[in-house]
Amino acid sequence: MGMELAIDALELARRIDHAFLFSGDGDLQAVVQALQRLGVRVTVVSSVRTRSTTLADELRRQADSSIDIADLRASIERTTHPIAPK
Repeated sequence: MGMELAIDALELARRIDHAFLFSGDGDLQAVVQALQRLGVRVTVVSSVRTRSTTLADELRRQADSSIDIADLRASIERTTHPIAPK
């Protein structure tokens, strides 16, 4: 999966200004570096406030910015239950 993500990201790099990576896997630091060398800003979206932190420190430092997914919770969580099928 990581290799596929890296290939897709590099193929898209010429057409984007900013990439959002929803992962905290430190193995993806090289992908972030490659995108940055191509002029793409990278924001990593992951978790640092949960009991099991999922954002690798080296990835957080490499990214242009990072967002804790808990900060997005209010804007992305479902507020009503879906209608049950009849």
